[in-house]
Amino acid sequence: QAQLVESGGGSVQPGGSLILSCSGPGRDSSVAWFRQAPGKEREFVAAIDWSGVGTQYGDVAQGRFMISRANTRNTVYLRMESLEPEDTAVYYCAADTNWGRLVGGVAGDWGQGTQVTVSS
Repeated sequence: QAQLVESGGGSVQPGGSLILSCSGPGRDSSVAWFRQAPGKEREFVAAIDWSGVGTQYGDVAQGRFMISRANTRNTVYLRMESLEPEDTAVYYCAADTNWGRLVGGVAGDWGQGTQVTVSS
């Protein structure tokens, strides 16, 4: 079981940017980002396959977020731009070798999450 560690969260003003990192996924695992705001259900943000070529984005990404993978395949990034207060949430990364399980939110491995707060 992979030990996933998220980093890069923090507080930013509306319109700002952040880059989240997820370290620890296996080289053969696809990785996704999800987020959960207080009182709301968990939302799918983005996913990238094991090769780093195939990606999928949720509606919440709205062309503002980009997922990428290091050449070594052991770190996945989520670049977030034009952040809005509605993006405030705990962001989790997840990993699985099965794409369907991953984007369906039932991946085998999850990180502890990193808080993103967008506020003026």
